[in-house]
Amino acid sequence: MSLFLEVVPVSEAVETVRRIAPSPGCEEIPLEDALYRVLARDVLADIDIPGFDRSTVDGYAVIAADTTGASEAIPAMLQCRGRVLMGKANADRISPGTCWYVPTGGALPEGADAVVMIEHAEQIGDDILVHRPVAPGENVVLRGEDFEGGKTVLERGRMLSPREIGVVAAIGADRVCVMKTPKVGIISTGNEVVPITSTPGPGEVRDANSYLAGTFVAERGCHPVYFGIVRDERAALRQVISSALDQCDVVLISGGSSKDERDNTAAVIEELGEVLVHGIALAPGKPTIIGTARGKPVIGLPGHPASAFVVLVAIVEHLLAAMLGVTVARRTVRARLTQNIPSTRGREDYIRVSLRDGEATPVFGKSGLLNTLVRSEGLVRIPASSEGFEVGEEVEVILW
Repeated sequence: MSLFLEVVPVSEAVETVRRIAPSPGCEEIPLEDALYRVLARDVLADIDIPGFDRSTVDGYAVIAADTTGASEAIPAMLQCRGRVLMGKANADRISPGTCWYVPTGGALPEGADAVVMIEHAEQIGDDILVHRPVAPGENVVLRGEDFEGGKTVLERGRMLSPREIGVVAAIGADRVCVMKTPKVGIISTGNEVVPITSTPGPGEVRDANSYLAGTFVAERGCHPVYFGIVRDERAALRQVISSALDQCDVVLISGGSSKDERDNTAAVIEELGEVLVHGIALAPGKPTIIGTARGKPVIGLPGHPASAFVVLVAIVEHLLAAMLGVTVARRTVRARLTQNIPSTRGREDYIRVSLRDGEATPVFGKSGLLNTLVRSEGLVRIPASSEGFEVGEEVEVILW
């Protein structure tokens, strides 16, 4: 078959993987099991949160108008009618000229519209001298101010961190509907690839890519399924890919994506389905394959780990996000370049950089070198329309 007849832009490759991304479906699970899962449905508040007007400070619940003009020299004098107990509603309605002591989080008596901080008041017997005026709503959270009953609290597509879990618990939802965890098959190919527990002989390399790709997809909320190493034999590769398609939603294959005649990945994908893209205007990562088989995405990654990782960041991350219904959220920082970075117009380049004191230094190295992954903190993306960046220029760094 002919390879690299048409190298596509990165934007087109991204749109392709988004278009072929299957939905893994959804399931309802206990809230305690939902950490870092993605919501499949909006979560609504069952009641107003809070369900009462409450104080945000220790102090005295008052009618704000009673404190108008209060000062250190001429304090407002209010009669204290008692204390509000935590977890209890006060049955008495506040009347003008009176106040109630209320702790932080306590319910305001009916009719109170503000709280004077205890630091701004002085108690003399049953009387409270207020040395500072308060405005209506000051030091108070009103009923429903946090969340209104029946309104959306968290939207579909939100990943549930501990913060979101706490919010869901506060509205009384002990179960949530989340996207099922996509299963991603991980396959390494090549006669030269050996297990990581083996000592490589001449011409051999350990299987770094299985672990690189597997942990990458796990970090993004998916479940990697490892299918080991396949030799450069078309029948063997076809059998393993078929098995992976039976068990997984997506299959990632490292190696076997270049022009060499022994590289069978594209041929096997075409036998099982369709090759949509074979060649992306991306460096490193040009020989990447995007295809489908049995309605499932199959991606061929470059064999060199550094190249494979760039493709995972630039392409595969968008596929996984589309499956889960989330947007790609990357951590980035701005930094100034310490060296020129040349680039070829028409190709999107991803350059590894190290960061220090607001400066980004390119970590130049061949795609087969692993040390560039641990010597760098992130990537600088050079658009296809650019011929590179110059020293001193401010750039955006995509953090690992």
